[in-house]
Amino acid sequence: MLVVHGPNLNLLGERSPDVYGSQTLEELNAQIQRHAEARGVAVEFFQSNHEGAILDRLHEARRRVDGLVINPGALAHYSYALRDAIEAIGLPAVEVHLSNVQEREPFRRVSVLAPVCLAQIHGKGVQSYLDGIDRLLSHLRGVQALDSDSPTA
Repeated sequence: MLVVHGPNLNLLGERSPDVYGSQTLEELNAQIQRHAEARGVAVEFFQSNHEGAILDRLHEARRRVDGLVINPGALAHYSYALRDAIEAIGLPAVEVHLSNVQEREPFRRVSVLAPVCLAQIHGKGVQSYLDGIDRLLSHLRGVQALDSDSPTA
């Protein structure tokens, strides 16, 4: 699966630790990697502060990965281009946020991505990502279980 970190997440550990925690992006990725490996899942990471770079990565990955966990940062609140890309690539996606976006500024309470994602998980810090991986895996394994029960011709 692909884990995408959006704008400003490269500053984790430095930027507003009271909101986002003190863990760096590298430490976060290592924790996600361990969580995924324990579940038998290969994961790749991508971070960019540029919307177009994120779109390009999603397009490129659409035939290589089975799903997406994305922390779009502020792009969640206004990027219809990102929303359209998630919908267009046809991969199941889970939107995650470290902070509780429902308890922050009013503009953060609305996600234009939510309608094209399986779930939005927020307010749990690093656990938001781990729960996102588990939610995506449950979806993927459910689909695979149904496929394996299908009669063959």
